[in-house]
Amino acid sequence: MRKSLRAAAAGAACVIAGAALYGAGAATAGQSTANSTHEPYNIGLLTKDIDTYYGTTADSNGVYQASPTSPYAKDLARIDADAKKYIDRAARTSRAHHQKPAVMFDIDDTVLLSLDYEKRNNYGYSSATWNDYVNQANRPAVFGSPELIRYAQSKGVAVFYNSGLTEAQRGAAVTNLKRVGADVNLDAAHMFLKDSANPPAYLKDCATPGTWTCTTVQYKAGTRKHIEKDLGYKIVADFGDQYSDLDGGYSGRTYKLPNPTYFVG
Repeated sequence: MRKSLRAAAAGAACVIAGAALYGAGAATAGQSTANSTHEPYNIGLLTKDIDTYYGTTADSNGVYQASPTSPYAKDLARIDADAKKYIDRAARTSRAHHQKPAVMFDIDDTVLLSLDYEKRNNYGYSSATWNDYVNQANRPAVFGSPELIRYAQSKGVAVFYNSGLTEAQRGAAVTNLKRVGADVNLDAAHMFLKDSANPPAYLKDCATPGTWTCTTVQYKAGTRKHIEKDLGYKIVADFGDQYSDLDGGYSGRTYKLPNPTYFVG
């Protein structure tokens, strides 16, 4: 479930206070939760902190963008530098053990940045406005992610995507990923999206045709298990902006990217 900033203000404040840098393995610690025993962080101040963290400015078209010199960009650069070194080592090790190495990427706020949507909607959310925004297929890249995807490919590592976007949003997602330079393995065999009408058999414990009860962790971990057990790959690294993108196993080293604007449980 996606919760807006106003529903998770105190948890987001913890992210800001911690400088929003989450390195390898951080996902195992679990998501911070609000503390109801005292007054939460003031939401007006929190939104100002978020703007400062992203270096939020409106471009000439009035679209809110993150600054490439912001604390957010610097945190991402540190994560990407570590990830490249790790992917290089893991790829060599996997091949030495006759394995097929792979990496997994979430899409929303892991490869495509949704800051403009969050800012314009006062960090709230509705499925209708979100769908309209996704279908514009014009989100900017999360700094460094397209380059990291291409780097993994250059090292002979298969790239997969595991997203909460729906099958109906596939076309827009592919168009947008191509637009930002993440034009790697965008076919249906590598990009896994939610299909509640016809869910895959490997999710049968929580999804049947027309009925979807999978949590984010069940869906994403179940998909990773399918990639490893059924398709024969070894996932060496998993990238996401939510802990629920990373929990549940079959993920190799986990990289939690910063996102103080919403929480997906």
